Amino acid sequence: MGKENRDRLALRMQPETKRKIEQWYAVDHCRSQNEFVEKAVNFYADYLSAKDSIMLPATIVSAIDGGLGMLEERIASLLYKQSVEIDMTNGIIATAYDIGEDTLRRMRAQSVQNVKQTNGRISFEQRVRDMGEE
Repeated sequence: MGKENRDRLALRMQPETKRKIEQWYAVDHCRSQNEFVEKAVNFYADYLSAKDSIMLPATIVSAIDGGLGMLEERIASLLYKQSVEIDMTNGIIATAYDIGEDTLRRMRAQSVQNVKQTNGRISFEQRVRDMGEE
């Protein structure tokens, strides 16, 4: 945007505010203090408009999307590794024991009940203790 399309605004500010502008405009990679002030005003205006609506400013949405994307990749990777380990364990157990269909259905129903009761936080140790009580 050329200088001919810009409006001039006379602005009075506290010395502390001027010091902050001088300190931070280069850190924010602004070419000038004017650019920094304009970015700050736009940011604050977006903040105010976000309070009045359910829409979030683009910068916040972008930051959230980036964080969620990284989290999604990490969880997907961990779930894949966990699935490989579970499949390997299931293969070992299936090879070692001859479990009938009825027993398998009862065990699955018991596992579903255990997971629901513990909200998925059941441990192997707890399962062994429960087996000893039966």
